Amino acid sequence: MIDSLSLKTHLILLGIPMLLLLVCWESLLNISAPLNLIVTVCIYLIGYGLSHYFHQRRLNRLWNHLQQVIHLNNTTFELVNTANQYQDESEFLNALLSKAVNGVKAAEMGSIIRVVPDSDALYFESTIGIDIEKLRKIKFNLRQSFEYRFSKGSCDRVVLINNMASINGHSTLTPEDQEALLTAPRAPIQSTLSSPIHIDGKLYGMLNLDSSKMDAFSHYDRNLAAVLTHEAANAIALYQKSRQIYQLANFDSLTQLYNRQHFESAKTEWQIDNAQGSYLVILDLDNLKAINDNTGHQAGDKALKRLAAALKQQWHLKHLVARYGGDEFIALCHGPLSQIEDELNQIQQALATQYSLEKAAGKQAIEVKFSFGIASYSHKWSQCFKAADDNMYQQKRRKQQQSLAS
Repeated sequence: MIDSLSLKTHLILLGIPMLLLLVCWESLLNISAPLNLIVTVCIYLIGYGLSHYFHQRRLNRLWNHLQQVIHLNNTTFELVNTANQYQDESEFLNALLSKAVNGVKAAEMGSIIRVVPDSDALYFESTIGIDIEKLRKIKFNLRQSFEYRFSKGSCDRVVLINNMASINGHSTLTPEDQEALLTAPRAPIQSTLSSPIHIDGKLYGMLNLDSSKMDAFSHYDRNLAAVLTHEAANAIALYQKSRQIYQLANFDSLTQLYNRQHFESAKTEWQIDNAQGSYLVILDLDNLKAINDNTGHQAGDKALKRLAAALKQQWHLKHLVARYGGDEFIALCHGPLSQIEDELNQIQQALATQYSLEKAAGKQAIEVKFSFGIASYSHKWSQCFKAADDNMYQQKRRKQQQSLAS
C-alpha cells in the first residue's frame, strides 16, 4: 500500500516529539506544573506536526511516483494500440524513447542501444538530444557497456551513474570513440540510468536516460526506470507480434508485395488524379508454366519474386501494387499514361538484362517475361478490371503469334 507505514517510519513519528521534549526538559522543570503540562503538550504537538509534515511529503513523492508509473503504462499501451502507424521497428523505438524521456522528469536526453542478434556487438538504434550519427560510428560490445560492467555481467538490473566523469576515465573504448560519446550529446552527460530490456528471455538492448546534472536521478527514478523498461519490453514484444500479424494479413508471403485482401481494401480509398489520370495495370507472367515444367517450382517462385522485386523498386512507394493471385500482379497508378508505359518497358528491360548477365556468367538463368494491360481507372471496378484484363490477354496473344511466326 502506498500509505502503509514501516516500523522505521513509526519510530520517527514518535521520536521527533520525544526528542523535542528531551531538549526542553530542563526548561520544563523550572516552570509550574499547570504551565509545564501546557508547554509539554505544545512541544509534543509541534513535534508531531513536523513528523506529519515530513511524512506527508513522503506520501506525496510516492503518489507522484505512482502517477508517473500509471502514465508510462498508459503511454506504452497507446503505443501498442497504434503500432501499425509506424513504418518499422526503428520508428516505433523512436516514439518509445520520446515517451520514456518525457516520463522521467530528471531525464533530458536518452538513447536505446540494441544488441546485434547472436553476438555481443552493440549499436545505437535511437536517440533524443544526442547526435546519433556520431554514436553510430562507435564500435563497441556488450562487455564495454555500463550495464554489463556495473551488473557484473548479469545485465539484470537498472544501473545508476551519478558521476559520469569518473566512469569515463576507466573506459576501454578508443580515444576517438570516447570523444564521440562526449561530444554527441547537446550537453555533457553527468548522470545516467541504464536499464536492460529483455524479450523472450534474451537481452534485446538497453534503455539509457541521461541528464547534464550531477546526482540527477533518485532512488524513485531508478524504480521508475525498472518499471519503464518492463513496460517497454512488453510494448516491443507486442509491437513485433502485431507487425507479424499485420504482415501475414496484408502481404504476400512469397513476394512481400501487398496481397489481394489488402489491395481490395485499399482500392476503395485510392484517390483519383483528374489532372494526370489514374490507371489500373494488370500484369501476368508469360512463361511461368514453362519455368515450372523445365526447371522446377523453386525456379518458378524465383521468377515471381524477381518480377515482384522489380515492381517494388519501380513502383511500390508511389503506387498501390499487389500480387493478385498465382502469376498475376495488379497496380493502381497515377499517370500520365506514357510514363506508366515507359516504366513498364524499363522493368521488362531490366529483367532481360538480368537474364543475359546470368546466362553469360554460366548460371542457371531464369528468363522473366510478362504481359500487361492498362485501363483508365474510375471507381467502376468491374468495368475497369475487365478492360485491363482484356488488354493484357490481347498483348499476350500478340506475343504468342509473333513467336509462332518467327
